[in-house]
Amino acid sequence: SKARPQPAQSSMNQLESLKGLTTIVADTGDIDEIARLAPQDATTNPSLLLNAATLPHYQSIVEESRATAIAAGGNADTVIANACDRLAVAIGKEILSIIPGRVSTEVDARLSFDTAATIDKAKQLIELYAEQGIGSERILIKIASTWEGIEAARQLEKEGIQCNLTLLFGFGQAAACADAGVFLISPFVGRILDWYKASTGKDSYPPLEDPGVLSVSRIYDYYKSHGYKTVVMGASFRNQGEIEALAGCDRLTISPALLDSLASDNGQLERRLQDGDNPREAQPDCGESSFRWMLNEDAMATEKLAEGIRKFAADQVKLEKLLKDG
Repeated sequence: SKARPQPAQSSMNQLESLKGLTTIVADTGDIDEIARLAPQDATTNPSLLLNAATLPHYQSIVEESRATAIAAGGNADTVIANACDRLAVAIGKEILSIIPGRVSTEVDARLSFDTAATIDKAKQLIELYAEQGIGSERILIKIASTWEGIEAARQLEKEGIQCNLTLLFGFGQAAACADAGVFLISPFVGRILDWYKASTGKDSYPPLEDPGVLSVSRIYDYYKSHGYKTVVMGASFRNQGEIEALAGCDRLTISPALLDSLASDNGQLERRLQDGDNPREAQPDCGESSFRWMLNEDAMATEKLAEGIRKFAADQVKLEKLLKDG
């Protein structure tokens, strides 16, 4: 008997399809995972660095960062802060050795409300990278999207230091970042969903009705319709559906687990975000009082921004303790 013809199988998985629509960024500090996944860019934060510092691969880097900071001198607080910065840069250097693009390195979250201190810390990180032979064109300085953080980024961008504005939850934050001319923003999709699920008691949302997806889609439309060059990089995903619903976004930073999930599913993804799809939204006043009022009126953005800063600050303290205790 003749063999029955088999249905045609797609030779492309969803991750490969997504890479044709969107630049993929790995949301991890694990060098082995980054090497395996081969993203264009990578991003780190205090939580990811804390996790990375416990991995066997990084123990020699941890020891070297501590020893170099001690040799540089200063009081105990200075030494530990220096060790943390050197560790972040050392891990960033490792990541840059295996990706073609950029790595994001975050400023201490405890500086989120101090413009001058944020600028100083950003420049220190760029100098540490320069000592390792890495130019600023391969680095994004990651800063919380507070008023003070956005103003720090405004100044840094003028000086040629490009920034990634993180912990972004509200439209007012996004509008202010574009007005400041920042290179890239990281609106947090999953954490927005978390807030709405907790506040409404609703267990789930269809991907195209997901509050985090809707927020990023609105920001994307606003930027494109007004001709802003600021890159939109969706972040903090809770499920694969959120990623699929944002296919076509400039960039998406995705955890290894969700990247693997996409790679295991065959088929092509449909472009969801298109330039000029929707009517142009009016530009809000981006002055300080208007920014603070818009944030105040958005309970979700206010609460998630504060919570995110607290969590990153707590993980920074844990990282300092790890380096101090040896």
